[in-house]
Amino acid sequence: MSELVGVIGATVLVLTTIVLIPLIAHRHASMPLEKKYETSGGGLSGAFDAVWSPTAHEAGMERDRQTARTAPAPSPGDPPNGIQGSRITLDL
Repeated sequence: MSELVGVIGATVLVLTTIVLIPLIAHRHASMPLEKKYETSGGGLSGAFDAVWSPTAHEAGMERDRQTARTAPAPSPGDPPNGIQGSRITLDL
């Protein structure tokens, strides 16, 4: 009887793994890139990124710099030359 319980338990474990891993992988794959990599990579994982994947580390640093950058505010006397009909453009 205990062998049967062990076999059933192992079968349930294998079937659960077969079902859960693709579901987790699909959820992670369908997530937007901004959500996947929204952490800045600090701490221990950031150090490993800098050593083993320097291009990914540099890309993360550049993404953080561009996210923090703000658009320049116009001076009070400047004409509104960025407005063309219903479209507004900013020259950076």
